[in-house]
Amino acid sequence: MLKQDTKLIFAGLRIVTRNKGYIFWFWLLNLTLAEFGTAAFRSRLHAALDSSLLADRLLHGFDHGVYLEMVARPEWGPPRGSAVPAMYFSFLFFLVTLFCMPGVLDAYTSEGKPSREDFFRCCGRNVWRFARVLVFYGIVAGLIGGALLSGHVALVHVSKKSTYELLPFYTHLATLGVIFLVLTVIRIWFDLAQVDVVVRDQRAVRKSVAAAFRYTQQNLIALLATYVVICLLGVAVLAGGLWVWRSFVPPSNVLGAFLVTQVIVILWLGMRFWQRACAAAFYMRETPVEPPIPATAEPSPSSEFRSPLAPPVDGAAPPQG
Repeated sequence: MLKQDTKLIFAGLRIVTRNKGYIFWFWLLNLTLAEFGTAAFRSRLHAALDSSLLADRLLHGFDHGVYLEMVARPEWGPPRGSAVPAMYFSFLFFLVTLFCMPGVLDAYTSEGKPSREDFFRCCGRNVWRFARVLVFYGIVAGLIGGALLSGHVALVHVSKKSTYELLPFYTHLATLGVIFLVLTVIRIWFDLAQVDVVVRDQRAVRKSVAAAFRYTQQNLIALLATYVVICLLGVAVLAGGLWVWRSFVPPSNVLGAFLVTQVIVILWLGMRFWQRACAAAFYMRETPVEPPIPATAEPSPSSEFRSPLAPPVDGAAPPQG
């Protein structure tokens, strides 16, 4: 089992490496939309700090009291003024990702790299199907996640009545771990459903959702281990990036902080694409799609209907008058 999991992880890594350009374009899109989404917040910062000595206390370190005092001033305006644009552009990034992901999965399940026309054709053909898969995902994840979260709150509340002081802490960790694993299984399920929609050109997405559920149920341990390992690598990347930022980047070095954070963002995007590539590799390994059977060539109309005035075919008797 461990050998199969390792093969699946490296198979997904090869797919991501072969199509690494997609990670770059999604990172560039994220950076561009973040620039627009934070424009209102930056303009307020400039207006509040460009002529204030308090800027030094935020530039060389971060003083929480100064920041809270700054945003509480009347001239700062309502918090929604800077938060709403960021939410809108975050939602726009989500929509663009939903539109482009079918083309990415098509490239992940193809031998060669699709052309630009094929990429956008696949995106347009499957975007409504992916939206319906997203509705299924929202219903399933919402119901199960809500039930698990309610159970988490109830168990932590009950554990606080115990005489063992560390029991609430352990209960909190254990229940959050269960929620993480269950939601990861749901993510695997619907990642496979999206792959099935693209590979089989499936219009009835409920069939892809049902098929993906069977694949996930039959190979749960291998798929879950693959996703969890990649997720743990993502956590290690985040922890390493924050350590580098704190240890080697001075608070006043804006460029250094920007570079460190963008490296973290690129690697995190790569981890998510790696998970999808593992789902694509698993799907292609377990459910090979047979090539379509070519249609039988129909006889040419000219061979069935010949004019009596046409010259005879070699070896055929001329028409009798």
